[in-house]
Amino acid sequence: MNIHENPLPEPLKLGKGPGLLLAHGAGSDIQDSYGPVIERLSAVSTVIGPEFPGSGNHPLPRDPLTLDGIADHLVASAVHAGMEKFVISGFSMGTAVAVRAAARHPERVTGLILSAGFARPNPRLRLVIDTWRALARDTGNPRTLAAYLSLVVGGPRWLDERTPEEIEEQLALFSAGMPAGADAQLALIDRIDVREDLPTLAVPTLVVSPLADLIATPLHSRELAAGIPHAKLVTLDCGHAIAAERPQEWADAMTDFLAALPLAEGPAARP
Repeated sequence: MNIHENPLPEPLKLGKGPGLLLAHGAGSDIQDSYGPVIERLSAVSTVIGPEFPGSGNHPLPRDPLTLDGIADHLVASAVHAGMEKFVISGFSMGTAVAVRAAARHPERVTGLILSAGFARPNPRLRLVIDTWRALARDTGNPRTLAAYLSLVVGGPRWLDERTPEEIEEQLALFSAGMPAGADAQLALIDRIDVREDLPTLAVPTLVVSPLADLIATPLHSRELAAGIPHAKLVTLDCGHAIAAERPQEWADAMTDFLAALPLAEGPAARP
């Protein structure tokens, strides 16, 4: 698959310091996955936030998406933005993309932050994604999909504490639609398996596990942490949507991890 049939769209680039490359979730985009924490991250890093093919202004390629293709696209976007080496922070499906990018480009990746992620879909995660895709195809009733996403994306306690007005606001947000390539991105999850990559990783790794995650349950985070040599596992009391529920705690965990890393290279010098 030639994922770069067209010139790379300019990614989000913000801040200064060592590179931090963001890998968002499926059916999502950079702002949806990371928006509330980007400013905090950019205070300590040069944040590069490319959209996956099918999200934002990046069209889907002619051929089906592959994990290798998206991982290479992610790395190419960072290099195109002037960053030769970088930590990758992956969220949800972006964790598998980050792992594969580190396995394929070890000379560029200096660390990994894997949040609310998975190495491969188990039967429960497959059921979550299959239902999501089926409801999305029923374009006549977007509210049903919005209600389903609210129930699986939000942690139970967080949802219990919302007012009716806040729930309606969230339903309206989900009903407004997903990226054009959402179904192709979600379909890719069924073919992901990076378990063989995990023991080959030789960079500092932080695994962030939301304890009330109903999409990628804590079992998946434990599998990631157990498979990566010397990975550190931390937990947060929230559901899958960490940026919405626990932005401060998530940002703290990531910035503390980044501060403890050896000094990495900044942006590449321009000729």
